[in-house]
Amino acid sequence: MKGVILEIAPEAQIIDISHAVQPFDILDGALIISQAYSYFPSGTVHMVIVDPGVGTTRRPVLMTGDRHLFVAPDNGVLSLIYDREERVSVRHITAEHYFLQPRSNTFHGRDIFSPVAAYLAKGVETSKFGEEITDYVRFGAPRPKPVDERTLRGVVLKVDRFGNLITNITPKDAPQLFGVDPPAFKIAIGTKAQATRICTNYAEGSPGEVFGILGSTGFLEVAANRGSANQLLGAGKGSEVNVVMEG
Repeated sequence: MKGVILEIAPEAQIIDISHAVQPFDILDGALIISQAYSYFPSGTVHMVIVDPGVGTTRRPVLMTGDRHLFVAPDNGVLSLIYDREERVSVRHITAEHYFLQPRSNTFHGRDIFSPVAAYLAKGVETSKFGEEITDYVRFGAPRPKPVDERTLRGVVLKVDRFGNLITNITPKDAPQLFGVDPPAFKIAIGTKAQATRICTNYAEGSPGEVFGILGSTGFLEVAANRGSANQLLGAGKGSEVNVVMEG
């Protein structure tokens, strides 16, 4: 893919955001790109390839946001960006003369998305690649829900490589947790110990303690100091998270 880009746009600067997306996991890819893209310069072309439907009738799309361009399969992997951007234009990429030929049925990252990204980097107008569409695929990330007056139920969206459990709960969902003097609470997750405090950094946690922390993604994480909450709690992606206010 990088060779294709550099053949078309030799001056392109290629940066790898991540190659650690879980196989076939569109939501994982959506989370990673949504957390990273805004830190790049205006005009950056992002190629987002999590594509279990490669070779099927799923469409390749080009999205233009407020400051960035994205090429991706139309399978929802850009959903969280659609939610964040104020102005969105999405085009179905149909201009096959920009594709590599012959085109494989199993590697559209190389044969479709890479050349399109390269031509965009060279300044080809977005209108050259296809017509605008409004029926592009998008999904809503799971949201936490109140169970009763004291309990908020969420879910683990992702386990990072340190074993931290990244939930779908934000300070907006549970502001009491992140105040100066939070009430007594527990974060119940998995089948073992429960977190009963919020730390401001990982080193603040005691050895073997599982605690909550507001991570750089803006979500509540359940973590351990130099340990894996994933292993300590026997919990993982999809595990239920219950925040229970006890005060």
